[in-house]
Amino acid sequence: MKIIDGKTISADIKKEIAAEVAGFIDRGRRAPHMAAILVGHDGASETYVASKEKNCVSVGMTSSVYRYEENISEKELLEVISFLNQDEDVDGFIVQLPLPKHMDVDKVMAAINPEKDIDGFHPSNLGRLVMGEDTFVPATPCGIMELIKRSGIETVGKECVVLGRSNIVGTPMALLLSRNNPGANATVTLCHSKTRDLAAVTRRADILVAAIGKPGFVTADMVKEGAVVIDVGIHRVADEKASSGYRLCGDVDYAGVSAKCSAITPVPGGVGPMTIAALLMNTLKAYKKRFPEG
Repeated sequence: MKIIDGKTISADIKKEIAAEVAGFIDRGRRAPHMAAILVGHDGASETYVASKEKNCVSVGMTSSVYRYEENISEKELLEVISFLNQDEDVDGFIVQLPLPKHMDVDKVMAAINPEKDIDGFHPSNLGRLVMGEDTFVPATPCGIMELIKRSGIETVGKECVVLGRSNIVGTPMALLLSRNNPGANATVTLCHSKTRDLAAVTRRADILVAAIGKPGFVTADMVKEGAVVIDVGIHRVADEKASSGYRLCGDVDYAGVSAKCSAITPVPGGVGPMTIAALLMNTLKAYKKRFPEG
């Protein structure tokens, strides 16, 4: 059984990005600039944005964070987005989710300039993805595709099952795997809460992508012998034996499933680092689209 090491693969990607960024600076250009808008004090969001900042610095990019209290109005947030849309020194930015309940998330996402939408959530970018056009791919699916490609996992003609149909992971993942592209060309089934006899469907999968948002949901009886399992979930679950009082786990019962599959991503250390790497890739892409002469 092979452990698919997202830390190592993401480190390789960051080295490649750092070399490109150094080349821009050597030629007298400024570094690519990624910004983030963070509303409130959600712990997971704080951690993600801090990681984004750290990784930007590690590859030589500029990073900015715009922090606001949870009571900021939607109108004020849209004004911040408009400012970043027009800021020539910012190549791409994200609005960290979740947002407070008084915000219309769809309206906020639609306000972002699609050319700076490095999260790939703008309707125009999602539409381009559906059409098979070049666009910003949401960071987690983008990272998973890199993980699959760089791990040497064969996808052509394989049967893939994606658990979860969100616009952030499941739906774009299914589209990407089915495309007539290198590292894709799979036959894809997209499953969700209404799928009948779910275990029978997942047992057909040569490649199983679990993005259902439930800790330990995928058990050994749901996985075919020799399958490749990509675990997108990350959850804190109570654990009295841990000094912190909790442990991290994914959507997959790792102990049971790892004994049965041919390759699996760990949690943490699998998909997570690749999401950050993909965000850096998208920032670099946005920069190069603005400055094609590089």
